[in-house]
Amino acid sequence: MSTIIEQKKQVVSEIATKLRESESTVLVDYRGLDVAEVTELRKQLREAGVEFKVYKNTMSRRAAEEAELSELNEALVGPTAIAFSNDDVIAPAKILNNFAKEHEALEIKAGVIQGSIATLDQIKELAELPNYEGLLSMLLSVLQAPMRDFAYATKAVAEQKEEQGA
Repeated sequence: MSTIIEQKKQVVSEIATKLRESESTVLVDYRGLDVAEVTELRKQLREAGVEFKVYKNTMSRRAAEEAELSELNEALVGPTAIAFSNDDVIAPAKILNNFAKEHEALEIKAGVIQGSIATLDQIKELAELPNYEGLLSMLLSVLQAPMRDFAYATKAVAEQKEEQGA
């Protein structure tokens, strides 16, 4: 009996550690997805470096309280899967949101972004953001714009002077 309790305590501390250390965590209700759809979702998440697990709600509630995220308890009802990402803040929200658009059975319940509870709207906003490479390319295009405009203006002035000289 005590070994079972020890195993449960170990699982609770594992979940609490993941909640504390992950950049973003998203809780979803997967009820209604068939095995093939869940397998596809797990594959997409794994490719992005996101861990996707199903835990008992009682253990998840205790872990949330241990991690001082007790506001998650109201979302921990019914079948709940949790996606943890240690590297990318956007990846779990983006993948789960896109998957939920294609499969109505998947429902995003709640989330934690860098240690703070996130609302459903905040998770969806996060999912709409471009990834790191997209943001970097946007930044570079903004930085290039003044130089490009200067080059066009210089070329136009040169062409105008060439026409006047001819």
